[in-house]
Amino acid sequence: MNFTRRQLLQNSAAGFGMMALNAMLQTEGNAEEKTVAVASGPLAPKPVHFPARAKRVIFLFMKGGPSHVDTFDPKPALQRDDGKPFPFEKPRVQFAPTGNLLKSPWKFKKYGESGIEVSELFPHVAQHVDDLCILNSVHGTNAAHGGALLKLHTGSDNFVRPSMGSWITYGLGTENQNLPGFVTICPTLAHGGVKNWGASFLPAAHQGTPIGNASITSEQAKVRYIRNASKSHALQRMQLDLLGEMNREHIQQTGPNLALEGRINSFELAFRMQNEMPQVQDLSNETADTLKLYGMDEKSTTDFGRQCLLARRYAERGVRFVQVTHSNSEVQWDQHGDLKKGHEQNAQEVDKPIAGLLQDLKQRGLLEDTLVMWGGEFGRTPTVQGKNGRDHNPDGFTMWLAGGGVKSGTRYGTTDEYGYYAQQDKLHIHDLHATLLHLLGLDHKKLTYRYAGRDFRLTDVAGKVAHGIFA
Repeated sequence: MNFTRRQLLQNSAAGFGMMALNAMLQTEGNAEEKTVAVASGPLAPKPVHFPARAKRVIFLFMKGGPSHVDTFDPKPALQRDDGKPFPFEKPRVQFAPTGNLLKSPWKFKKYGESGIEVSELFPHVAQHVDDLCILNSVHGTNAAHGGALLKLHTGSDNFVRPSMGSWITYGLGTENQNLPGFVTICPTLAHGGVKNWGASFLPAAHQGTPIGNASITSEQAKVRYIRNASKSHALQRMQLDLLGEMNREHIQQTGPNLALEGRINSFELAFRMQNEMPQVQDLSNETADTLKLYGMDEKSTTDFGRQCLLARRYAERGVRFVQVTHSNSEVQWDQHGDLKKGHEQNAQEVDKPIAGLLQDLKQRGLLEDTLVMWGGEFGRTPTVQGKNGRDHNPDGFTMWLAGGGVKSGTRYGTTDEYGYYAQQDKLHIHDLHATLLHLLGLDHKKLTYRYAGRDFRLTDVAGKVAHGIFA
């Protein structure tokens, strides 16, 4: 049988291509799931369950557990009773023994029209207190970093589950098909590591894309292999065009192959990312005033300032979920000792960049539909550990939200008079996740994925939406 040169090239290349593609294909789900995923694309925008207040999320994660009673939850009784025994029973499960009450080394002051008190640790963020919805009654179930990080990020502290960023992109897709739907900048590799931004049993397209990690500076944080050192952009384009043509002819001969079509689409996305991702990472077109706003003119704030600026750049380009992590390898927020020195250093590194992010989002009109979330995996005890530290406290702590349809200039919930236990309008991590999804237009009870014979969700079998924080 005679072949033309073109026919020989197409038939042989298609065969080799199919061998490579089949090796790359993952285990497939049922036919219905495959049809939806491939026909629309796993990251294509999807309809919400009800009108959304927010379109995207920026999560400012303070690894180690910042002390709520020293930042956003003032306790006059703690100042008054410094050195006295804690008058209530301490939790049955504690990370380590603690002693008597320890007052905050910092003063609190009222700011803004709301008159909300903020610690002198955060003078810049305090200027934006009228944009914050401070959640003073958050609580979890795990006093160890590893379990608490997983609980916050995935809703489970003892099983491998999809992260909240993965659930959100699974439910909503993303607005920019040239970028990942979920990006995490300089994430920690400790205490769960990749599990904190992993997709677990969700389709791999919903996995978080790490930009660097906590062991390197944000300036060094790049997407690996974003440039092809051996082949030019034009040559890659020619290869993809040829591969696409051959496989379209192959499909015409063999019939529909949705998995193959999906894989080719993923190649196209990787190709497009080569153009857009470096543009996002390139800050050369930002003004000197903007760089200064994020604290990039000061040594102590440059690193986290760049993370926050990158978060804005990803968010404005349609990335659905962006996380930035403050994880100073020397100090973090985990002050079991020398509370004053550690928290002052950490706050100095993040205060100005966070305030700059809030101001920048607001002046660009992005804060209205961008939900900014700040917090750590737990808080700290109001009782002393050692001479001058605080232990882990998952029983009551503070996180705050801004933008994205929440009530601004408000507090929600309380801890007891010393700050040990969440007390009024208690907000469990499952409740926080349910509320987060609701703001994005997703019903946490309907956002499910069938795996191993049951329907899983971010909130497991719990979670109540805190309607009281909605504007």
